[in-house]
Amino acid sequence: MKKKPESATSWQNVSDWYSRAVGLEGHYYHQHVILPQSLRLLDLKEDSSLLDMACGQGVLARLLAEEVYYTGVDASPALIRHAKQLDKARNHIYMVADVSRPMPLIKRDFSHAALILALQNIQDAGGVFKNAGIHLRRKGRFLIVLNHPYFRIPRQTKWEIDRQNKIEYRRINSYLSPLTIPITAHPGRGVKSATTLSYHLPLAEYSRLLLENGFVIEKLEEWISDKHSVGEAAKMENRARQEFPLFMAILARKD
Repeated sequence: MKKKPESATSWQNVSDWYSRAVGLEGHYYHQHVILPQSLRLLDLKEDSSLLDMACGQGVLARLLAEEVYYTGVDASPALIRHAKQLDKARNHIYMVADVSRPMPLIKRDFSHAALILALQNIQDAGGVFKNAGIHLRRKGRFLIVLNHPYFRIPRQTKWEIDRQNKIEYRRINSYLSPLTIPITAHPGRGVKSATTLSYHLPLAEYSRLLLENGFVIEKLEEWISDKHSVGEAAKMENRARQEFPLFMAILARKD
């Protein structure tokens, strides 16, 4: 039988590295910022149902109340295998599928959908939004969490220091132009590393695509780092953390 081609943006080739990096409870920002804030915005109830799009190895699922009906979908068979091994909940379902293409999923009345730190690794954002709309019930909520699309563009943004004014600031080289950016999964190990792709779009494009696919934006939040520096540069580093958010959350409603 001919092997089915993997999605061009699947993380199958870096699945083992990614699963180790995330671990059972998530990496630092999962634990301290992303997951607590995501659960607050989702505001899931006992009768809620959640479609976790590009779920990876299921780190969000492992924090849910047992009563919440959950389906996780990811294009990587290895990540889905890791998710099933780590998740002990009996009412959690996982499937391998590209969330930007039609999915073999019958349920079309989820109360919530989530896309946590994955949209910028998927080429067809409009296809993802279309799928979310298909599988959400009317007035269902769709939470998207991104690396900040203005301040955190790979290879186009970086920290710099203005020594005269004693401030650390964020340099932005490009923003409005759509970009496809190769990312080295684990650089600096002395061996050739697998790469993934990051896709940049400006915020206005995400807004347009959501509207075209039947969503209205209810809330937009920007989340900062909770880390704290000490030492000679602490004052300007801590100020910069307070001024430049790392993540953006968009809560949209199927209208």
